Amino acid sequence: MFLIKGTPMSINNNKKLTQILSTLPDMYKILIKGKDIEKVRKKLFNFCKELEWEYREGLRTLHKIDFGITLDAIKVFANLISKRNEKMVGFSTLRYLWELANNEIKDCQQVSESFLEECRHLFLAMAGKSNIAHGWLGPILEKEGINMIDFQMVKGREAGKARSNYLDHLYNKVNEYISRYPSGLDDTLIQERKKNIFKIMDFFSANIEDWYDYQWQIKHIFKDKEGLEQLKQLIPLADVDIQAIELSLEQSVPFGITPYYLSLFDFTRSDRKYDYQVRSQVIPPLHYVELMGKHRQERNYYFDFMGEHDTSPEELITRRYPMVSILKAYDTCPQICVYCQRNWEITGPMLSEGMPTKEKIDRALSWFSDHPAMNDVLVTGGDPLALDDELIKYMMDRLCSFKQVINIRWGSRIFVTVPYRVTHSLADLLSKYVEPGKRNVAIVTHIESAAEVTPDLVESVSKIRKKGIYFYNQLVYTLETSRRFQNASTRIALKKAGIDPYYTFYPKGKMEHKDYLVPVARLWQEHKEESRLLPGIFRTDEPVFNVPRLGKNHIRARQDRELIAITPLGQRIYLWYPWEKAIAPVEPYLYQDISIYEYLQELKQRGEDIEEYSSIWYYY
Repeated sequence: MFLIKGTPMSINNNKKLTQILSTLPDMYKILIKGKDIEKVRKKLFNFCKELEWEYREGLRTLHKIDFGITLDAIKVFANLISKRNEKMVGFSTLRYLWELANNEIKDCQQVSESFLEECRHLFLAMAGKSNIAHGWLGPILEKEGINMIDFQMVKGREAGKARSNYLDHLYNKVNEYISRYPSGLDDTLIQERKKNIFKIMDFFSANIEDWYDYQWQIKHIFKDKEGLEQLKQLIPLADVDIQAIELSLEQSVPFGITPYYLSLFDFTRSDRKYDYQVRSQVIPPLHYVELMGKHRQERNYYFDFMGEHDTSPEELITRRYPMVSILKAYDTCPQICVYCQRNWEITGPMLSEGMPTKEKIDRALSWFSDHPAMNDVLVTGGDPLALDDELIKYMMDRLCSFKQVINIRWGSRIFVTVPYRVTHSLADLLSKYVEPGKRNVAIVTHIESAAEVTPDLVESVSKIRKKGIYFYNQLVYTLETSRRFQNASTRIALKKAGIDPYYTFYPKGKMEHKDYLVPVARLWQEHKEESRLLPGIFRTDEPVFNVPRLGKNHIRARQDRELIAITPLGQRIYLWYPWEKAIAPVEPYLYQDISIYEYLQELKQRGEDIEEYSSIWYYY
């Protein structure tokens, strides 16, 4: 049986469903007149076929752009009533809809607004009334007296000027949204953070030389009870944040903040109004801490979402694809990201036990020598660039002695957490292994927001880029980074820093991370409706979903996933197909998404106009 979790609501469900189903009266008749569920299923399937045929024959009129969404919606509904899909998920979306339509749900507490909203938008799309063609930015511009030109009425230079004028207005509106999310390169933030730096230095009786010394930064990580008391004296903290940090320390849940990263906080208030993107990186929600603590004895397996225990042919090695493997060279970091994929094995910041023995590293490196398929090596952890130069050199020497290794990537977040670790000697060291025509070295970092792109980060990146090493960014698309044009602002800041967007990850769908999750549809919507307005070279990132134990799947490729059910609590259930689908019959993965409705309500509470997100329902 597939787990159904969420918050149901008591509502006048029958009346609302009647209004929703009136969009498709013929389908409504089938639901309320059918006394046998299997006969209802068959009639509804035939209804879908006939409805599709009517659209394809042109018997029903709708905009050409709405046509594709309408056919998608019909296909989705056919999936929802499929017996095959019911067996996979362990419940029947059709039976629930049928009983609801006939007012046979005994406990109205089981009926959710989320489910009804999914039905409403699905049926609107099936009826050709999604209004996708009209868009969402267009109507906003129209209210301001800015209308799209009918280019069938004008030609030549006149048309060119008219289009250019319209695009100027479009840019101005888009820039209004982007400007809501200031970069750490903006003068106002730079000046505020300078004050924060001096406050931290004064607190520790440090000078500016200390501040720029990465070893001083690491020595003063806020990570234990003493660190919490120091935080209380330096910044305003909400009571719930203090409670979560205290519980983290009691339960040995990973926690740590570097002095540099603390300087990115807003020191004037605790409500996260302006620094929510920054604080959410390091201050854990209570749910996260409680679940991590509850399963601390079985943490190594319970939270291993990607099944790394089962994809490790040698200690410190993870292999999920034919030509690349991961070398986990350091099992700790200067700072702990709350939603870390490896929270099951990283226990705290810069712990000595996070350093593997030389014997383990040697065995792992020798494994690469025995596998000629390893063209690409990702050195990660933890944060491997927090290691000393000598060990980094040792690993690079060994890896570069293997002829098959063409590309070596270092996965590191020190540019965000302690950028002063990037010394000229480290940049010189890494650059020695770049051999044009033979071998490449690259850095993959993890920047979550434009607010994290600071002059210090830019300088640390520049030291390495000037040595011929490319930079890429992996962004985890969380609730805290998912507002309209928020990620667009981050992409622009990344380009200023000389970093190319690489992946935008759907956050790991682990239950301890529920406070960070967004619907899959929002990531696809962002890519189609916001990212698309940026220059192509600014949006080189791929939106992906990490299928547990299997690996990355593109979110925008429909052949990689299938929407097969909607729970009574309005959660979509996807069937994700593995990347090996063209190679071997590997079993697909069932994933229960979070409710779109509840996600939008959370945005509303945070001050967002959720009408601006209304097309999210039509990204299946």
